[in-house]
Amino acid sequence: MKAFVVTRYGTDGLARSEVPMPTAGADDVLVEVRAASINPLDKMVRNGEFKQLLNYKTPFVLGHDVAGVVTQVGANVARFDVGDEVYSRPRDLRVGTFAEYIAINQADVALKPASLSFAEAGAVPLVALAAWQALVDMAGVKPGQRVLVHAGAGGLGSTVIQVAKHLGAYVATTAHTKDVEKVTGLGADQVVDYTCQDFADVLTGYDVVLDSLGNASLNKSLTILKPGGLAISVVGPPDPAFATQLRQPLLKPVMALLSRSVRQRAKKLGVRYSFFFMQANGSQLEQLADLYDSGVLRPVVDRTFDFDQTPDAMSYVEQGKANGKVVITRGENT
Repeated sequence: MKAFVVTRYGTDGLARSEVPMPTAGADDVLVEVRAASINPLDKMVRNGEFKQLLNYKTPFVLGHDVAGVVTQVGANVARFDVGDEVYSRPRDLRVGTFAEYIAINQADVALKPASLSFAEAGAVPLVALAAWQALVDMAGVKPGQRVLVHAGAGGLGSTVIQVAKHLGAYVATTAHTKDVEKVTGLGADQVVDYTCQDFADVLTGYDVVLDSLGNASLNKSLTILKPGGLAISVVGPPDPAFATQLRQPLLKPVMALLSRSVRQRAKKLGVRYSFFFMQANGSQLEQLADLYDSGVLRPVVDRTFDFDQTPDAMSYVEQGKANGKVVITRGENT
């Protein structure tokens, strides 16, 4: 089958290739890919940024989001049937959605939101799970709390705003002038235009900050938290808890060293820091599907590319041109 494969780590390491058709194990569903979206994680994995943590052996198929149709089910699969329309963020070390087919553990799969097209459904699994797990599982956001979402017009930020509003939070976000109306429409209560304002000068007393921009933004974010508040970063540095999540306790000292500076700064300010790395979860995708079908959440898609244009789609995202999710589509009725 056709697929886009990481042949070697690096910016030029993704290539189109013919690879063997995957086979569905006893607990798997085989899915014909109709849509897959680009995430920053794809670039990071392709470039080898996680190669010490996630042991992908080149060559491997890239891609972390998928919507498609079940074409085969394993012997132990009872929840899905051939012909079901599904969506998923496959678990780490079993990714590979930039392909015609992928075999996915049934625990990572849910029925596609009926109200969404394949392209729309393919845009949301990773960002929706990340938003839910960061705000609900990690931060425990409650109604009335104040949440700052950085880069609210982006693929992740636009979803986090919506989930935070669903949870009853007061939501602030940072955005470019041209995106103020967009993020307000998604539910943001306060928008900081980063072209003319510094969020650290205008915001204070926040319970939670979700940062996707990096160290400079993260360190400033610590200063706008209320005592005991939590800063969550999806771009690092990794903390010791991440080693536990990876089931690699020997890495705890390394991750403690990498995150020592930000954790010490947080402690001095009386706040907390956590690194976040989402996990595959089909049960949560079921809950999220209901939220999409009820209109509480909606996908934010910038544009779509044909499957053959996957490298162009990657380049488009890496150049910072995307204003929402970028989706790769295959076949008809996407």
